[in-house]
Amino acid sequence: GIEAMSKRQRKKLMRQKQWEEQRDLRKKKRKEKHLKRKLERQSQLESSNEGSIRKHMHRDIVPSTLRLIIDCSFDSLMEIKDVKKLHKQIQRCYAENRKALHPVQFYLTSHGGQLKDNMDETDKGWVNWKDIYIKSEHYSELIKKEDLVYLTSDSPDILNELDESKAYVIGGLVDHNHHKGITYKRAQELGITHAQLPLGVFVKMNSRKVLAVNHVFEIILAYLEKRVWEEAFFTVLPPRKGAKPLHAITDACVCKLKDSEEVQDEVSDSD
Repeated sequence: GIEAMSKRQRKKLMRQKQWEEQRDLRKKKRKEKHLKRKLERQSQLESSNEGSIRKHMHRDIVPSTLRLIIDCSFDSLMEIKDVKKLHKQIQRCYAENRKALHPVQFYLTSHGGQLKDNMDETDKGWVNWKDIYIKSEHYSELIKKEDLVYLTSDSPDILNELDESKAYVIGGLVDHNHHKGITYKRAQELGITHAQLPLGVFVKMNSRKVLAVNHVFEIILAYLEKRVWEEAFFTVLPPRKGAKPLHAITDACVCKLKDSEEVQDEVSDSD
């Protein structure tokens, strides 16, 4: 029958056959197009909601009067690779403070040397940073001595509460254990108050209690929002630090001790 068809009829038949064969493909494409439009609508809706949330958060932002200082007077003690790491940590502090619910009064003091050169070279936009005081002077020239509290893990004093009328100093040093205790010594030399975060009260760590500059900064921001040290620590501390709640470890030890005592009692009874 096909041989008896005209050329036009054969073409028409072939087109009809192709149409039938491609029916499933067309159906699949329609579904994909429909799904794509649906996802786009969802994305637009989510973006709109996020915008509303951001606006709401912006209205709820209440700046803290607490001053938080990164002391950059250790510039000459660091190699350029560590200066670059410090620069990244400072960038992180700046970004986190900008989006915090209770942003602090952020100071960068003794700014100069290798750090400033690196910032000029790789991050020229720093000159336009907002809500930050970048000073070449030492913090002791800018803030009254009685208002200063140096945060150092070597201090014997534990910081139980934050006083928002104070200015807390974080040592801007990436030292890899080359300069142990130097921030504590500096605080003693200047005769200013010093304290360590209550990390050991709430947290068991696999590594030393020395935290990166941005981690200390972010913990302070988290505490100002949550007002609970334990929550602040576990919001910020990275998993590689192996941080675990101290009370959970204590509870586990108590349970093991009780189990051990029960076993001993059973052995005594059998005797």
